[in-house]
Amino acid sequence: MPDRVFADWRTRVEAALDHALPSPDLSPRRLHAAMRHAVLNGGKRMRPMLVYASGMALGASDQNLDAAAVAVELIHCYSLVHDDLPAMDDDRLRRGQPTVHVAFDEATAILAGDALQSLAFEVLASAPLDADRRVAMLAELAHASGTAGMCGGQALDIDATGCVVSLADLEQLHALKTGALLRASVRLGALAAGADANTASLAALDRYADALGLAFQIRDDLLDVEGDSDSLGKTAGKDAVQDKATFPGLIGIERSRMRLEQLSASMSDALAGLDADTTALAALGRLAIERTR
Repeated sequence: MPDRVFADWRTRVEAALDHALPSPDLSPRRLHAAMRHAVLNGGKRMRPMLVYASGMALGASDQNLDAAAVAVELIHCYSLVHDDLPAMDDDRLRRGQPTVHVAFDEATAILAGDALQSLAFEVLASAPLDADRRVAMLAELAHASGTAGMCGGQALDIDATGCVVSLADLEQLHALKTGALLRASVRLGALAAGADANTASLAALDRYADALGLAFQIRDDLLDVEGDSDSLGKTAGKDAVQDKATFPGLIGIERSRMRLEQLSASMSDALAGLDADTTALAALGRLAIERTR
């Protein structure tokens, strides 16, 4: 069942992203083409699927979740565009295609990332929900994107490059850089379904999302060591070349795999506390741990 549902959600969010993005025929054409290149390139769509999975578990309709699914993916894609820039990771391959600054140019890539970020909040502000829910969701996405979330984690990642960090510091770094937006995806779905910020359901979803976010990053680190560029769709082995702080580099491959098993159990425990159909959320947790790209 989850495979069919996930395929339907991917099709749904692809269509919604295509609709939300500016037409490449509209001026400024180069910028609009770069934005579409950054987004419509076959990503995993993990974050939109988390929006749909958590929202539908709590009773939301697809229509009430589309805006949040699009918004969180636009934020993710903007972050990848900027992450790939020469001033950051200087990567030339993303999702099996040339990165935006390679396919276009560096200035256009910066503008494309900026525009995708703005578009994300515009889409979310127009969601077919009451004003209080929209404001809560906007605040959630903004918090997860800023210094207490993704941008702060990226700054810590830069600071940690070439340094020896503790396991606690590494987990905190990735709780912000990777985990914050994954956690926001789960929370956005719940908020769209009408969940209150103080409910037990949202607390259980937070525990699930925190474990999933860390598991997703550990698996990413392992794939960088064990995968190849063709299968990953991005440059393999770049973490070691750039002397990045990673879980395999700090605790080794076997202990990293053991940590994944612990996080899998944490996700299961968290979902067990929800009075809802958590089949899709559980399957996404497995996907985060078992994925090959």
